[in-house]
Amino acid sequence: MGSSLLTNSSAMTALQTLRNVSSQLATTQNRISTGMRVSTASDNAAYWSIATSMRADNAALSAVSDSLGLSAATVDTEYTALTAVVGDQTGGLTKLQALLVEAKTAGIDRTKIQADITQIQQQMKGTANAATFNGVNWLSATATTPATFNLVSSFSRVGGTPTIGSITLTIANYSLYTSTQTGILDKVSGTASIDTISISALTDSTADMTTLDGYIAQVTTAINSVASAAADLGAVKNRISTNTEFVKTLMDSVDRGVGQLVDADMNAESTRLQALQTQQQLGVQALSIANQNSQSILSLFR
Repeated sequence: MGSSLLTNSSAMTALQTLRNVSSQLATTQNRISTGMRVSTASDNAAYWSIATSMRADNAALSAVSDSLGLSAATVDTEYTALTAVVGDQTGGLTKLQALLVEAKTAGIDRTKIQADITQIQQQMKGTANAATFNGVNWLSATATTPATFNLVSSFSRVGGTPTIGSITLTIANYSLYTSTQTGILDKVSGTASIDTISISALTDSTADMTTLDGYIAQVTTAINSVASAAADLGAVKNRISTNTEFVKTLMDSVDRGVGQLVDADMNAESTRLQALQTQQQLGVQALSIANQNSQSILSLFR
């Protein structure tokens, strides 16, 4: 092919190659600076769309994790109070039962025993009133306390349909005192509730001994009910703890999944950058040589 003053094919080829190398170099530099292979929809529309949806799901999972933390604190507060109400040899229903059994002893001063019983009754009520977290109290229910309480436990999305999982608790199962006196400790059974038991006026008569037997049976039933409520909340605590760990693990898995889709391989990009920089330098030199070919035409006219 002869030399042309108007068309420098070599320069055009070198320029095209240089433009291609510069474009690839810009892409590689962007990946290195952002750390992402797919940072916009134009990089890879399918992967970008999937990654965006997965990030949104992860944000929802983060909210679930926060909700589980709040739920765990609430359940732990109620559980701790129920355990205290069951008590031991020094207080609570366990001590109350022991005092009533002691009151069966002939000739004993039941007025003094009643002083201890009254303190236990006040202590249990105080414990129930104190079992409040973030304004929530299941043990001392009021007229505004809801019948059920939902604890957010999970989030999932199939296609475009999100699903929120929850643990539903029936508050009546844990209420020790209520505004309508239907709780475990203020519900009247026979002549009195656990909260109003009084033995000061009882004697050694057969009728009064029968009354004491009724009180003892009433307290025993209450111990079983409160222990059952505490056991139920203990199971809920374990479920929340398991869900919390699962949600955290799931969030990590989603992060890894998104990374596999859109993150740049920095080792590969670093190697690619060096190769493209070398190609760019060679392209500049090739274009310079091609441009010099036009100058050589002048020598033909000397």
